[in-house]
Amino acid sequence: MLELRNICKTFNPGTVNEKVALNGLSLRLEEGEFVTVIGGNGAGKSTMLNAVAGTFPLDAGQILIDGVDVTRLPEHRRARYIGRVFQDPMMGTAPTMQIEENLALAARRGKRRTLRPGITKKERAEYAERLKILDLGLEDRMTTKVGLLSGGQRQALTLLMASLVKPKLLLLDEHTAALDPKTAAKVLEATEKIVTRDRLTTLMITHNMKDAITYGDRLIMMKDGQIIFDISGEEKKKLTVEDLLDKFKVAGEDDLSDKMILS
Repeated sequence: MLELRNICKTFNPGTVNEKVALNGLSLRLEEGEFVTVIGGNGAGKSTMLNAVAGTFPLDAGQILIDGVDVTRLPEHRRARYIGRVFQDPMMGTAPTMQIEENLALAARRGKRRTLRPGITKKERAEYAERLKILDLGLEDRMTTKVGLLSGGQRQALTLLMASLVKPKLLLLDEHTAALDPKTAAKVLEATEKIVTRDRLTTLMITHNMKDAITYGDRLIMMKDGQIIFDISGEEKKKLTVEDLLDKFKVAGEDDLSDKMILS
């Protein structure tokens, strides 16, 4: 479903601020795979997601989604294939619109628009049913403006919107990092339910080692724009936080954030 072929990206080349962010990175995801991505600061995790989303052009390499070469497609044309949730809970929703209106926009992504009534009775019932999976009571507040919701509620809603029309690929860029632990756990629980139910091919970046181990069926570790560790199946199930810390030490990775260590 996703294939990265030797992708490279250097920011500010030829200057004192030159930074090699992706260094010949290759990765292949099968349909329905849920992959967690972990690494120290500057490892290239978010740059990889941005490259897949088309935020900037690559210096070299290819990106294929479901067999389609999207390497040269701009970000707005890749949106038909991709659902994305950012770290900032404020980024994925329209705050002045109601919950049901936000969901209606997400449901119409990539479709032709008409002058029919905005939300039908059938659609409203479907949105209410979908909201129940979040376990936040939002199905009883569908006419509430999104700007009145908490950060965690907005992030959970963004997750639902990103997956409402089944994307080829779901990108989660540290989507619980800005939330308190209790809310983050709820959003992660909803993430696993939605990804499992719809068999979504998913890339989830996290700084939390425990979450990287607990969620998904495959884990990759990045350093200096490359994948240095890739584990799945029974091996991943047996992995511990201590094992991951040892992997970081073997890789000579000393630049671990406090969040990563404390998690």
